[in-house]
Amino acid sequence: MTPRKPSPDLPADGFRFSPIRPSQQPGTPPCNGNCPSGTRIREWIGTVAQRTKLGLTKEEAYRRAWESLVDVNPFPAVMGRVCPHPCESECNRIEKDGSVAVNELERFIGDYAIEQDWPLVRLSSEPRDEVVAVVGAGPAGLSFAYHMARRGYRVTVFDRHEQAGGMLRYGIPDYRLPPEVLDAEIGRIEALGVDMRLGSSIGEDPSIEDLRRDFDIVFVGIGAQIGRRLGVPGEDGDGVWAGTEYLDAVNRGTEVEVGTDVIVVGGGNTAIDAARTARRRGAAVTLLYRRTRAEMPAIEHEIDEALEEDVDIVYLSAPAEVLRDEGGKLSGVRVQRMELGEPDSSGRRRPVPIEGDTFALVASTVIVAISQEPDWTSLDGVQHDRGWVQTAADGLLDPKTYAGGDVRGLGTAALAIGQGRAAAETAHARQEGTAYPGNGAKPARRGEPRVKLDLYEEKPRVEIARSPVADRLADPALTVSETIPEEAFLTEVSRCLSCEACFGCRHCITYCNPGGFFDLSEPAAGQYFRMDLSVCEGCGKCIEVCPCGFLSPEA
Repeated sequence: MTPRKPSPDLPADGFRFSPIRPSQQPGTPPCNGNCPSGTRIREWIGTVAQRTKLGLTKEEAYRRAWESLVDVNPFPAVMGRVCPHPCESECNRIEKDGSVAVNELERFIGDYAIEQDWPLVRLSSEPRDEVVAVVGAGPAGLSFAYHMARRGYRVTVFDRHEQAGGMLRYGIPDYRLPPEVLDAEIGRIEALGVDMRLGSSIGEDPSIEDLRRDFDIVFVGIGAQIGRRLGVPGEDGDGVWAGTEYLDAVNRGTEVEVGTDVIVVGGGNTAIDAARTARRRGAAVTLLYRRTRAEMPAIEHEIDEALEEDVDIVYLSAPAEVLRDEGGKLSGVRVQRMELGEPDSSGRRRPVPIEGDTFALVASTVIVAISQEPDWTSLDGVQHDRGWVQTAADGLLDPKTYAGGDVRGLGTAALAIGQGRAAAETAHARQEGTAYPGNGAKPARRGEPRVKLDLYEEKPRVEIARSPVADRLADPALTVSETIPEEAFLTEVSRCLSCEACFGCRHCITYCNPGGFFDLSEPAAGQYFRMDLSVCEGCGKCIEVCPCGFLSPEA
């Protein structure tokens, strides 16, 4: 066998040392990228987690974290209760010991700010000449109003209801969102000088054209509060409610008689809320959902709590007919059994009726919560396509009009808040003659970042205390879960991995043989040291021991 000759470009032993030099490359964490509001999650959690390294007192860290939150979203205490927290589904910590409980952390800091009576921060102390009209005092409209008012614009919000909040107030039960929490966070927006014109007949007095004439900027955020119908025989008549209509009546304090047997149709949050609300009125509740639990869009723990409260969920079922007696009184529902077929446009498998397989259920009330749509009856001046407004990505409808929230398509309150903010930033940029700032860098997805989970210690996710089922059913307004205590809050923020941003662990400084890393005299979150690559030996050890993936090989 002929010996292999060494390459002329390599040493005689055939090996060459390739230096691996570190580069500081902060990335956008996956949690941020999956927050519809655009909240800088790593930043505000890291401020509290790293408070000692940053030289902050606990109270200073709390205030900075809250100001980071409300720079984007003025409703942290609200959203800490009702957001489906998609950020947590992207958390890299899932792979180790469970995602960081971002929702619970946001709720704590939001409640703390209410207790301390912290005001929202203005970005400009100088009032502007431009006047702004907002149609709809829901999450999108209030978000837009807030972000314009803090920039000095004179803002007037019009809404047909007696109180502001939209679906946050009239579509979410008190046991999930106490009215006093919503009032506190709306009150801070009003304190910026926002004028609330509640009980207004928008579309009539004033009309949309009146607003476009009298105001420099108009935002449309009327939401989607009309429930869609089933389209089955027997649906017309007493005893059948839309989910939004039922929750609105209950939240207004109207005494709604639902009887002993309630059937709820749907699998989203409105359906679960309606089912649990009817259960608290003493009814036996059956929820019909045409797919399986895996496809249910409702918040997971809300489904669990409904089951705890003895809501009976019948999967793969859909109403085929609302049954009535000879006098027209509601008596039950004929239910069609379903099976899952091929995926539809939503990506979920399409429910297909099983021919000849039906059964009947007794019902005193039927609540239909399958979808919602906007009410355009008095807003003829706004162009829409089959009930929905078509806008640019930033919410722009025309040079003077913007839109956001459910009028652009059904979504969460978090998405509505984000759309309100984006529209406000666009409107302000246009007034200033500058470019819309956008939402920054594309985030990494879970599993892509350079985080090294084995370098973090095990820390179990915070346990959430929930009230006993019997107490919940006895007191319809009783909050199911309490805000986590401060000790649990401080433990939970320490679980954040600070994905792709330095958190000052000092591993690089400890393991660098030539001493190429130096502490900064004035550190900031994500900035704790500087490097001197002129002494770097290229061993790559610092990259290997960097837990969060802030250090990566030099390109």
